[in-house]
Amino acid sequence: MAERLVDDILAALAEQTVVVAGTTAAATILPHLASSLRSVQEQRDAVAAQVEHLLEDHPLSRVLISMPGIAVRTAARILVEIGDASGFPNAACLASYAGLAPVTRRSGTSIRGENPSRRGNKQLKRALYLSAFSSLRDPASRCYYQRKRAEGKHHVAAITCLARRRVVVLFAMLRDRTRLPTGYSITGLTRHIEAPFALCGG
Repeated sequence: MAERLVDDILAALAEQTVVVAGTTAAATILPHLASSLRSVQEQRDAVAAQVEHLLEDHPLSRVLISMPGIAVRTAARILVEIGDASGFPNAACLASYAGLAPVTRRSGTSIRGENPSRRGNKQLKRALYLSAFSSLRDPASRCYYQRKRAEGKHHVAAITCLARRRVVVLFAMLRDRTRLPTGYSITGLTRHIEAPFALCGG
């Protein structure tokens, strides 16, 4: 996108035939800004290539990438934020750290439902949410998402539920260092390994 923007700016400047009074400075500065933007994009591409190279050598890279919706950059972000997840006693604590565990809303002695948490590691939460959204092309993820929609949840809430459910699977994958099995079921995989989110202390 940045590369296309640079090309569009330079092309527009090249095609400009009418000079409006007071725009000479802008016409001088814009090419320099476009060139700087191109340089930044090239640096980002170089860093991304280095990240991909480093990730290939990580023992957990293939484990993470085996999950639909997780590509190289998302896998790198997950590894940067949580490593092998050994610092978390269970999936509930990992979900809480990522800001994906539901928060019970209370009023006096009444419980008024659950809302998404506004706390947690925002970088990790974004990576897990976007990977859940990307995984909708996967039949198992799509099925779970559609079930949540049928329960009355709006799009964002359904994706958040999917992201939270995927954390349970992801935690087990990292713990056991195993790839996601072919033909998996989100519900089936998590039924026997999911701990109640309320059990995570802190």
